Amino acid sequence: MDIFRTIPDVRAASRTIRSDGKRLGFVPTMGALHDGHLSLVRAARTQCEAVAASIFVNPLQFGPNEDLEKYPRNFDRDCELLRNDSVDFIFAPSVEEMYPEGAVTHVTVEGLSDRLCGQSRPGHFRGVTTVVAKLFHIVEPDIAFFGQKDAAQLAIIRRMVRDLNFAVEIVACPIVREPDGLAMSSRNAYLSSKDRKAALALYRSLMEVQKLFQQGERNADVLMIAGRKAFMEGESARLDYLKIVHPDSLDSLTDVKETALAAVAGFVGTTRLIDNVLLRGEEVAVHSKATV
Repeated sequence: MDIFRTIPDVRAASRTIRSDGKRLGFVPTMGALHDGHLSLVRAARTQCEAVAASIFVNPLQFGPNEDLEKYPRNFDRDCELLRNDSVDFIFAPSVEEMYPEGAVTHVTVEGLSDRLCGQSRPGHFRGVTTVVAKLFHIVEPDIAFFGQKDAAQLAIIRRMVRDLNFAVEIVACPIVREPDGLAMSSRNAYLSSKDRKAALALYRSLMEVQKLFQQGERNADVLMIAGRKAFMEGESARLDYLKIVHPDSLDSLTDVKETALAAVAGFVGTTRLIDNVLLRGEEVAVHSKATV
């Protein structure tokens, strides 16, 4: 497995792979890897002859009072995990490599980027789409793999790819959860044992929404009220939002007539976590994550 630090090296490796007729799968990450990330790598391996991953803690998607400096980093461990899953190369650039001095260009998906977490974290999704657009341009993958746990991010990236005609297919992969339902997240490392238990408020709220939906309730207000009530049964978690929206446009819904996304965000201590559930007919698929 190769580890590249510069854009020219990555482009050369990518073009060599594709000139050999191989499809290149790509998994962008901020490191601090867990089984959720590795499930994306394994999905990429099943669909592509070569797989690349990036490890880059992107400063553009962190607000001024967020956790950029303390975000968990363990580069050697991350590399070992990716090597064990047969990743062909890792792109691990510096901030200066990704954002040269004087860089002023950003990519914004208007409308979608100020919804859900975009409303609570102004500028967050602009940072996400800017770095993902740059990574797509640098790595030139055939297929990129993202977790459905980041449902809003997934919708925004799909819209960006469509609008800007990127020659990359976006594949969404199911969430990986802990046995008790907590979504796997790099930020779970921040949680004390007490906080770890409190964090289940997010999952509990979505399970209440799921239960009512499966019982036939389709009024979004009724579903949201029930989910918020279930969230507040815990003592330590603080609700940011619980909303029901269209999974592609992220528009708020009044009635759940087709597929809908129930999304929740909350704070456990100073740690912000997100989670969501897709509601579709009698079949419900659960996704989630703490913020990328």
